[in-house]
Amino acid sequence: MTDLLVTAVGPVRLIELNRPEQLNSMSEELHSALASIWDTVAEDPTARVVVLTGRGRAFSAGGDFGIMTRVQRDRVFREQNVDEARRIITGMLRCPLPVIAAVNGPAVGLGCSLALLSDLVLIADDAYLADPHVQVGLVAGDGGALILPLLVGPARAKELLFLGDRVSADEAVRLGIANRAVPTDKLLDEAMDLARRLAAVPAQALRETKRAVNLHLEHALTTVLETALLAERDSMHSPDHIAAVEKIIASRGRRRAHAEG
Repeated sequence: MTDLLVTAVGPVRLIELNRPEQLNSMSEELHSALASIWDTVAEDPTARVVVLTGRGRAFSAGGDFGIMTRVQRDRVFREQNVDEARRIITGMLRCPLPVIAAVNGPAVGLGCSLALLSDLVLIADDAYLADPHVQVGLVAGDGGALILPLLVGPARAKELLFLGDRVSADEAVRLGIANRAVPTDKLLDEAMDLARRLAAVPAQALRETKRAVNLHLEHALTTVLETALLAERDSMHSPDHIAAVEKIIASRGRRRAHAEG
């Protein structure tokens, strides 16, 4: 088993985050795989469309607290983490294939960014999006500060990033950060149907239209991304972040002990 599964379904590449017991939070393997997968599918001559989803009941819970603790203490690993985040973001936005996110459950932190960086977003009607970076002492550098202002405007983006509130499926559609809400049991089928429709569209026209539209995002890449990522890197070993992670880990330990006792 691998933390990232890629299945060829005709011209569609189904990419699944595969840590269901951990709500598809980011292991070192998963984060690294997400940094390289976009070049891999772009170089696949028979691939036309990507569907991105999570196995189990979550799309992705975002950061893994064990990884966060290591990032706090290990400067080399911290730089690697930031470099991979840069490659995930640029890889998704520059991937010539259209990417459909099938958000099957909570999409939090980097999980939220993965959804919003996709070209089309289908969300299960009981799922939600949230970017709580700031709440745990981190700058929202790996996607949120880049993409949210372009989707919902600066004022609403600041509200969502400053407070980290959950955005329901219906609200996500209303805000324009998801295309439509779908019953959970029909989500993957609808995403694959949409992917097959896109695969039937003339490939060059589709790819070049995506590239043209994403020129709006390229401007943000050149002006926002590096500043945001470096600010997040510096916040990764800040006292506020260290204290927030320690508090969360301790709280989870107490709940686990209570459940086992």
